[in-house]
Parts: sequence; structure tokens; C-alpha cells
Amino acid sequence: MKYLTTLLNIQYPIIQGGMGNISSAQLTAAISEAGGLGTIGCGTSSVEEVAEKIKTVKKITTKPFAVNIPLTVTEDVIGMMKLVIKEKVPIVSLSAGNPAPYIAKLHEVGIKVIVVVASVKHAMKAERAGADILVAEGFEAAGINSSLELTTFTLIPQIVKAVNVPVVAAGGIGDGSGLAAAMMLGASGCQMGTRFIATEEAPFHENYKKKIIQGDDLSTMILGRPHGKVRRVITVPYAQTVLAEQENDSVEQYLAKTSETQHVLGAIEGDFENGFINGGQVVGLIDRIPTVKVLIEQMMKDLEAQVSKTHQQLFK
Repeated sequence: MKYLTTLLNIQYPIIQGGMGNISSAQLTAAISEAGGLGTIGCGTSSVEEVAEKIKTVKKITTKPFAVNIPLTVTEDVIGMMKLVIKEKVPIVSLSAGNPAPYIAKLHEVGIKVIVVVASVKHAMKAERAGADILVAEGFEAAGINSSLELTTFTLIPQIVKAVNVPVVAAGGIGDGSGLAAAMMLGASGCQMGTRFIATEEAPFHENYKKKIIQGDDLSTMILGRPHGKVRRVITVPYAQTVLAEQENDSVEQYLAKTSETQHVLGAIEGDFENGFINGGQVVGLIDRIPTVKVLIEQMMKDLEAQVSKTHQQLFK
């Protein structure tokens, strides 16, 4: 099996999660420049909007980056596929849907394909379909999650055992110790979203960043269980209103209340009375806002220190 860093031509085994419509070209480029894999999230954005972000990333960095296409969320999947091929995007991440119809076409033009999965069954199907890398996401993660609600700690070793391609851990990881733990379970690296929100390059509202660094282990909540549309968000007034009303809402009403429009209101405008903010359970570990470069380099130092410490404890 090739190392994750070799497959993706990156320095460190750290991938940015797709952030939907609030995805930032500047943040994506900063992560790639720092040695990780930055990712542009499509969300419900138009092909033209994503094209502009791709062009901006290319102006800032020559390092590899990815585009995440959530298949059941993005309105023009075919248009997005044509775009990433036209722009020669080196890596494409597919989530929230069946990736099988698209992988071969992407491979034909040399694009590496990452598939986000939430169960062993889905992982095996994605591998058979040709996925180069799997991101196994536990429901500790921010944003839209699988209604299966499997945890990262239990999911990673089971998927690693079942497949032969590199597995990346997502959900609940925000520092070097978390990355070390994931790799001890067999993961080849990690994918992070929430931790990258609280960085200097992330162009999100200060209210959002403050909520993250002030958060603790109980600062997130799950929305959407009655509708099978699980989403983890940070507890703010708007999210509490959605939670109180969701039992009586139709699926359509719930989805409207948790649309990208409401996400932008919270994340970009800092309006927590009318919008929500995604956030993973890792918020309780985040207490500072470093640059992306400092964050990634510190994570790798802490990873090495944690592995060394564990080795000493076991073999002293």
C-alpha cells in the first residue's frame, strides 16, 4: 500500500474537510502551502462560483489541492465533474452519495479520487468502485453526518481491516495526539474541518471562531434525527429553535431551516439568531487561533512526541 502522502503528493497526512458554500480559496491554498491537502467544497454553489475558487487557489499555490463534491447536495454534479476535469484538479473528494458512476471517468484523466464513507459496507463498495483513498467519518464530525452515527474510534479499525486502500480518519481530531490515536488504529492520516475554522487564514466571522475556542465537550448538538438528516452544529439560539421545532416540521421545512443560506448567516455574518454554525465535538480541545502553518507543524511535532511517549511507557 502506498503512503497517503505519496499518493497525494503532499508533505503531511492532513486533509481539509469540504466546507460547502463557506469554502474559502484562501484557506484551501494556505493548507496546501503548509504541506497538507486543502479542499474546496462545492456545497450548493454554482459551477461558476466553484470555478472562481479553483482559479484563485491556483494563483496562490502550485501545491496539490482537492475539490469536494457532495453528490446528493450539489445541484449540477455533471457540471462539476466537467469543471474539475477541465481545470485539471489533481484530487476529487466524493461524499453524500454513490461515487461509482464517476470514479472511472476521473481516473481516465489522472485524477485521484477520495470517497467519504461512514460504514464498513460503504467502504467496501467504494473500494470496489475504484476509490484511491477512503475518508472514514465518525459522527463526532461537524456538519452533515451519516444517520448510522458510528464513532471514529470504532469505525477506523473495522474499515482498515476490510479494505486495502489508505483510510483517513475524520471526526473528533484536532491535534497531534488525535492524529497519533487515529494512526494507531490503522489510519493513514486525518481529515479536519472544525480545527481549520479557528485559524488566522480562515475568513469566517469572529463570532464563529470565538464560539469554537470558548467551547467545551458539551458545546455541540445534533439536529435532524427525526428526518434521518443528521447534522452536528455548535449550540447557538437558532440551532436550539430548529431542534425545538423539528419534530413538527416536514423534511422540506427542516432542510430549509438548515440550508446553506442559514449556514452562511451564521458562519460568515456571525448572526446566531437567524443562522447556525457547523462544529464537531473537537471544539472542546481548541483554545487558540494559530496560522495554518503553525497549526500543522505543531500537530506533526505533537504526533511524534505522543508516539515517543507511548513507546517509552510500553517498553521502558
